[in-house]
Amino acid sequence: MKEQTVNLLLAEMDEVYQTLRLRLDGLTDEEFFWEPVPGCWTVHLGEDGRWWVDYVDPAPQPPTFTTIGWRLVHIATCKVIYHEHAFGPGKLTWDDLDYPHTAAFSIALLEEGHAWLRADLEKLTDTELDEMRLTNWGEQWPAWRIFWAMISHDVHHGAEIGCLRDLYRDKFPQI
Repeated sequence: MKEQTVNLLLAEMDEVYQTLRLRLDGLTDEEFFWEPVPGCWTVHLGEDGRWWVDYVDPAPQPPTFTTIGWRLVHIATCKVIYHEHAFGPGKLTWDDLDYPHTAAFSIALLEEGHAWLRADLEKLTDTELDEMRLTNWGEQWPAWRIFWAMISHDVHHGAEIGCLRDLYRDKFPQI
């Protein structure tokens, strides 16, 4: 029997990811770290010598503006963490991550995390999409919701990155 829902999710995941991935072509480290407004959340070297992203829980309201780098690292690390807890051993935490701090490193992690989630989805049947899976904060979600959330992340933050790249290009035209 053809797995219609799995195939639909795979098609949507592929289409949305491809749109995001194309918007990242040629991303430079200058764009990655560009702060279009003062006080942006970004990726930075911590006092401990490790790279981190700015973050507090609960998030401030309204949310703090974030750099392209922050958004890209957020998408990439969320893919890794969701895979880890929903389909992997569930041991990796946010503090264990080696946060990317260049455009190339971030894109590589994004590709890796996406490949893991895509492989996770390919292994499932339509019936298994309703099985409960663990999130990194301990809540249980049906498997389909993990993929739904990651597709939504790619659409939401990918659009933001695309808009910021357009703004960067217009603000700093190549001579």
